[in-house]
Amino acid sequence: MRARRLLAHGATLAALCGALAAGLVSTAHADWAGAWAAAAQDLAMTADAGGPDATLQAAATLRQRVHPLLAGDRVRVRFSNAFGREPLHIASASIARSTGGDAISPVAVQALHFNHGRSGVVIPPGAQAWSDEAAIAADPRQALAVSFRLERNTPARTVHRQPLGATSVGNGTEVSAPRLQGPRPAAWNHVVTGLDVQRTPADTRVVVAFGDSITEGVGSTNDVAPRPYPERLAARLREGAAASSAVAVLNLGIGGNRLLADRTGPSGLSRFERDVLSQSGVTHAIILIGINDIGVGVLARHLPPSVTGGSASAEQLIAGLQQLTARTRARGVKVLLGTLLPFKGSGYWNDDSEVWRQAVNRWIRGRQGVDGVIDFDAALRDENDHQALNPTYDSGDHLHPNDAGNAAMAAAVDLRELRE
Repeated sequence: MRARRLLAHGATLAALCGALAAGLVSTAHADWAGAWAAAAQDLAMTADAGGPDATLQAAATLRQRVHPLLAGDRVRVRFSNAFGREPLHIASASIARSTGGDAISPVAVQALHFNHGRSGVVIPPGAQAWSDEAAIAADPRQALAVSFRLERNTPARTVHRQPLGATSVGNGTEVSAPRLQGPRPAAWNHVVTGLDVQRTPADTRVVVAFGDSITEGVGSTNDVAPRPYPERLAARLREGAAASSAVAVLNLGIGGNRLLADRTGPSGLSRFERDVLSQSGVTHAIILIGINDIGVGVLARHLPPSVTGGSASAEQLIAGLQQLTARTRARGVKVLLGTLLPFKGSGYWNDDSEVWRQAVNRWIRGRQGVDGVIDFDAALRDENDHQALNPTYDSGDHLHPNDAGNAAMAAAVDLRELRE
């Protein structure tokens, strides 16, 4: 009964999120493809809620670097107020070629417009808005910079990390200035959550990697340019001899995220519509989530539900994954499930949590209604102890893969699954 109530609650959240997305997000037209995206979360639910970036100042310019994974001559940018409690008034915005840090090329900058030529836009709470198309070249070898300013001071709510320090905040309101005045790095990236390019060639593929901190890239050693497995996978696809078209692998991981409960970021069930199925031109989804649901089951024995949000069983996790796979395939998107990595030695592990992990992985390997399985567990486990990460791949916390581990995860993917 408890499992049915939890999943019913998750389904309700998912349906609500889907309805909001359908009403407030631009339709993913066939001529646009996602070249970069980030998973939004609510700043109010983080430890930084009262930090220096708690308010977005009207007298400041925010500049965020993004790294497109597809090439094209025209782009559009997504601005999100998904978690805002009041309208977000964007006064002006621009996009330019980044030349490093907060600097942009003055000869490669374009003003961004909205709603067929307006310089600004008002985004209601819970909504997001696309800019008009802009004539600027996107190239996977070159970062772009999106700059914007607000009409009024506004509490910061919609944030993400990808990568840390990608956003600079400067004094003044000139969004096309080659350098910001008095720039400082922001602890979080704000508002800008997507970049599309016009689809070319016609067989462009957009792969969404969906998950938690393992997908996001916790454990990578370079905060400026982390190399999580989705980024490494994209490189494999671009460089492979059999590559026949453009492909992007979008990283929609959130550190600490859970499939069944809102805690660090919205639950996987409730954010799946926005973060996966509404990405422009999405063709494939890689789903790797559940470690935090299992791990919190260990913590829940020692902490009150108000802190942990409660625990989940293997059966509930499997039912949640079934729901995601059914929704994905119903949209005509190919779905690949990743087995849960070993985590013996971490604070999440005990005999019961290992039983849960093994049960979920048995179901995943059974290919229950999915198009393919990526056996991350087999690729990264210690051959002498299958319940633990191979020390070569362990970042040190026995939970997150290091750089070698992320490379091994990317290598575990059968590229043929993403070329069909």
